[in-house]
Amino acid sequence: MATTLVLVASATAAVAAAPAQAAVACDVTYAANQWTSSPGQGGFTANITLRNTGDPLTSWSLVFDYPTTGQRYTPSGWGANWSQSGTRVTGTNMPYNGNLATGASISIGFNGTWTGSNPNPTSFSVNGTTCGGTGTNPPPTVSLTSPSAGQAFTAPATVPIAATAADSNGTVSRVDFYQGSTLLGTDTSSPYSYNWTNVAAGNYSITARATDNGGATTTSSPVGITVSQNTGPRLNVSPTTLSVPESGTANVGIRLSQAPTSNVTVTVARVSGDTDLTVSGSATRTFTASNWNTVQNVPLAAANDTDSTAGSAVFRVSASGYPSVDVTATEADDDVGGGDNEYVQRFIELYNEIHDPANGYFSPEGVPYHSVETFMVEAPDHGHETTSEAYSYYLWLEAVYGQVTGDWTKFNNAWTSLERYIIPATADQPTNSFYNPSDPATYAPEHLQISNYPSQMDTGVTPGVDPLANELQSTYGTRDIYGMHWLLDVDNTYGFGRCGDGTTRPVYINTYQRGPEESVFETIPQPSCDTFAHGGTNGFLDLFIRDSSYARQWKYTNAPDADARAVQVAYWAQTWATAQGRASQISSTVAKAARMGDYLRYAMYDKYFKRPGCTSPSCPAGTGKDSAAYLLNWYYAWGGATDTSAGWAWRIGSSHNHSGYQNPMAAWALSNVTALRPRSSTAATDWSTSLTRQLQFYKWLQSAEGAIAGGATNSWNGNYSAPPSGLPKFFGMAYDWQPVYHDPPSNQWFGFQAWTMERVAELYNVTGNADAKAILDKWVTWALANTTIGSDGSYQIPSTLRWTGQPAGDFSSTSGMPPNNPNLSVTVVDHTQDVGVAGAYAKVLMYYAARANHAQARDTAKALLDGVWENRDDKGVSVPETKTDYQRIDDPVYVPPGWTGEMPNGDPINSSSTFLSIRSFYEDDPDWPEVRNFLNGTGPAPTFNYHRFWAQVDVAVALAEYGRLFP
Repeated sequence: MATTLVLVASATAAVAAAPAQAAVACDVTYAANQWTSSPGQGGFTANITLRNTGDPLTSWSLVFDYPTTGQRYTPSGWGANWSQSGTRVTGTNMPYNGNLATGASISIGFNGTWTGSNPNPTSFSVNGTTCGGTGTNPPPTVSLTSPSAGQAFTAPATVPIAATAADSNGTVSRVDFYQGSTLLGTDTSSPYSYNWTNVAAGNYSITARATDNGGATTTSSPVGITVSQNTGPRLNVSPTTLSVPESGTANVGIRLSQAPTSNVTVTVARVSGDTDLTVSGSATRTFTASNWNTVQNVPLAAANDTDSTAGSAVFRVSASGYPSVDVTATEADDDVGGGDNEYVQRFIELYNEIHDPANGYFSPEGVPYHSVETFMVEAPDHGHETTSEAYSYYLWLEAVYGQVTGDWTKFNNAWTSLERYIIPATADQPTNSFYNPSDPATYAPEHLQISNYPSQMDTGVTPGVDPLANELQSTYGTRDIYGMHWLLDVDNTYGFGRCGDGTTRPVYINTYQRGPEESVFETIPQPSCDTFAHGGTNGFLDLFIRDSSYARQWKYTNAPDADARAVQVAYWAQTWATAQGRASQISSTVAKAARMGDYLRYAMYDKYFKRPGCTSPSCPAGTGKDSAAYLLNWYYAWGGATDTSAGWAWRIGSSHNHSGYQNPMAAWALSNVTALRPRSSTAATDWSTSLTRQLQFYKWLQSAEGAIAGGATNSWNGNYSAPPSGLPKFFGMAYDWQPVYHDPPSNQWFGFQAWTMERVAELYNVTGNADAKAILDKWVTWALANTTIGSDGSYQIPSTLRWTGQPAGDFSSTSGMPPNNPNLSVTVVDHTQDVGVAGAYAKVLMYYAARANHAQARDTAKALLDGVWENRDDKGVSVPETKTDYQRIDDPVYVPPGWTGEMPNGDPINSSSTFLSIRSFYEDDPDWPEVRNFLNGTGPAPTFNYHRFWAQVDVAVALAEYGRLFP
């Protein structure tokens, strides 16, 4: 608002001038993504872009009318407060987006239903003024033309970077070139280029970001390059291991490390191995002073034979005056059950893309990233973190590779990497010897509100006895826990380093610590080994726990679903390797999976080893296994002092049990498969009990339609409060439709349905378990009824779920199954094309179909995989995702009054902190400008194509398994 100086009684004061009436002008673009649920009706997602072409606005109200009475907004929207009266829809600004500058745009929208037809509205108004046209300001396009993906250089290198950029409705004002999140240089005129000089040895990811005259930005796909130490002229060959589909080819890329003084002829020849593997076409390539750094591909081919044995061969790449390079090629046999198999070949293609160094799925250490992209905020708060989940998927990828090729070295190598980087070593958990199973941990209540933290420790609450510790120590000769910690900062982005050293990577870190309302946008990252090197006076400890004094300590948290998936995968590896006569090649790895399953039993126990049915902190403590729910809870955790003379350590389970974490397939394998039976004396019996209990839990939670509701808790509100009266109980634990976390609700994501039912379907497929089949019969019917396959091969699967009602009653029988739940209901709010969830869902359908001979489930699985395969890019499979939730990047992060500290990079932590302010590195990310413009109201919600590791693997495994099950 303008100000005017007014002279008053010989004093000068600034007084607000009366504003002129703001001139409202606007453009609106409306787009509906609709689907048909049954003839003549369906749902849609309305995406609306509102652009202010008039004076700045401090608030806005968007109004429009639907052409038909059958078009209805459902109470699910974003970016505005939505309401509907008759055919009129009104959206008013949220508190954070009322200010809309001249020229600024905002993306808003909602979900709806339609009956009859779903025509777009034709007229829109803002603050009573009719908006003009339906035009948009499309962002520019940009792509890198140099360097090429996988290109190799020799240090100290000069890397020529070039890009093409264009803008369909204006001009490109500049192109910025980035290495990771570091800005290298800028060019404001075409041709856009930059020479990056004196580049040291390492692996780098290059992107170009174009900005147009309207401020819209686009970031190119990243290009990975390698700069090697200068050890003289050599052949750069990538990859050096690859799979070749039978009847197909796969390329070996070759270039020189530096310009030659004369022409160089490179030859590729098989020197050993299976003669079915050959060089396809010419075996030589010539490099000159002008093309030495341009990749030339040599295709390797695998003959179409009639056996089902996957052979391998070594090919030598050689040239006079250069050290030779050997390439190992393995045939991916397509004779699974007889006949050529397109889906196995697709698996190999996707497998090679995941392992292509240029695509960036793995760190230089070989650790799988959560995603190729770095700007990602979901459960991990950065894309180049990784999770135990990603590692379990890494095992799955390599187990299927072993099934397809007979090569089990990669499966063993994946477990070696897992053991090295995400299972804490003895040095990482040094004081376990002081752990007292009779006093496992000191009680600290959880709180619903983050502002109630730090939580006061209370020695007056008696924990139960840990019944596993002595048995495990007797079996394995150590107090160490053999389980994965859930989160790694792979690139040491935060800078904690190992135990505060600031440099060692990957790094054990943690985030969530403050109750069910703590969104990822409200977390404060902290090191798992807190030596007080960063944070405040007491490191990060007094942000979460209030105590009389604080000691330097280590602490780790296990995500049981990931460890259970590792066991599940080990079962399939054991089964497939045995069928090939190669079980001995993986026997030691399978034994490690059995050991992991032994320790995974901690996930069966209440947080403080209280008995099920606890409704106050003073409820009876467990005296043995009476504190086990025999379900897979949300976590178990362990920790202790870093000072070996301090003499203390602790362990806890979790009181919250989520349906999405259960894994009856792992429970069956650990109790029935000889190679996977844990060594401890009571483990197999525990897992047998767990198998029955998990299936009962699914049935107790199964809605009338077939979907599986949330779960149950033994600690209402996280502090053993008495649950609301009338809530049904499962073995004494109260029903909770959103167990563990509430922001967002933990069981609204269809992905949990697909993940957990896939395990039930595997169990049914392998064993024919009748209880599993009964659960699947109902679930599959519901899922298929809410799945749409378009005539063009496109697909829509459930996304967000809404729950009403509750289970029919209490259940605590050790045999038999709970009754049906006529008053527990689910509604599918919206649909998605998420590739990873589609892959997991397809596996449910195919495992079920193969055993039940269900044609619709089989054909829908195939259609989903074919539809996903249409969403191909140069890195794998992906669909655009509009990230409206990134509006929370500026959310305040609660820090107790008076608490101050610093992140390792100097970002202050205090009562003014936000998600972004303690992660300022995000402002150097290539994707930041798009997010920044959205936050500032000058651009639409950012849209990205993410390549999550787990999603790529879920699709790859589904492809290979479809080929195996339906050859």
